[in-house]
Amino acid sequence: MNRISTLAESTNFSGVLRLDAADGSVFTLAQGQADRRVGAENETSTRLATASATKGFTALTVMSLIEKGDLQLTTTLRSIVGDALPFVDAAVTIEQLLGHTSGVGDYLDEEAMGDIDEYILDVSAHTLERPADYLPLLNNHPQVSPPGEVFAYNNSGYIMLSIVIEELTGSFHDAVRQRVLEPAGMASSGFFRSDNLPPNTALGYLEDGRTNIFHLPVIGGGDGGIYLTLDDMASFWNALYEGRIVTPESLDAMTTVRNVASETYSYGLGFWLSPDGNIVWLEGLDPGVSFRSARSKRTGAHYTVISNTSSGAWPLVKHCHQLLS
Repeated sequence: MNRISTLAESTNFSGVLRLDAADGSVFTLAQGQADRRVGAENETSTRLATASATKGFTALTVMSLIEKGDLQLTTTLRSIVGDALPFVDAAVTIEQLLGHTSGVGDYLDEEAMGDIDEYILDVSAHTLERPADYLPLLNNHPQVSPPGEVFAYNNSGYIMLSIVIEELTGSFHDAVRQRVLEPAGMASSGFFRSDNLPPNTALGYLEDGRTNIFHLPVIGGGDGGIYLTLDDMASFWNALYEGRIVTPESLDAMTTVRNVASETYSYGLGFWLSPDGNIVWLEGLDPGVSFRSARSKRTGAHYTVISNTSSGAWPLVKHCHQLLS
């Protein structure tokens, strides 16, 4: 593990890392500052934002509702939300939204974004508190391809899934907590307002040293923004593969390769996968946030790297992913 420590130091890593080896040994690391204003250091127990890692939690919440009988993968979005999203093709299904094949227009098109630190929301960040608050953003982006034909990573689709969850349960945030975080024993993780963060929670920093508070919604939604800790992510992987969140059959459906995104990336339903399907991971990138947590199906080994900078996680992610493979 000396290589990890050396790499963290040489790249000025700011964040936390945990590696659980197949033999049961655990290595952890914390480096950099959670709050530069007061010199508060990152600790292995620090909460950090994880951006699109949230999509996995949204997907698991949807699957738990399917297991309950409230939904099916073939259920159409329109049958749940009615006319709230008039520009979305009436044939778009829950499965297509989960797998990024819905063809809906994306309010946050990452391919066209450019420098992520320069991205600013089209509306005031403090107005985005609940799924329905995103409707004006979503309705500015009409359908771009027929449902089910093209894989294209899509943030709008996961906001739409959060609208479905809230329609069925009353609260998206509560549903994720009750159906995923609590069964997994993730007591320190959750959706927190950026203007009222709990103790021992890191601020996100842009490359120029500013915080990211004006770049992201005031609280996370269906496509991103959940705060996680290292120990909670270890608990998550254990709970997921012990059947405490969804059934093994549901997990298999979510972690089977359905679409090939590139030579090294494939996708299931809410989870990224290696081309052979062995490595399963969640990944996130936002201004002031970089994250990946991955698990090997064959060995059970897993790692989590979370940085409170826009690109700080990636050198360590690359090294840990090679170890896992």
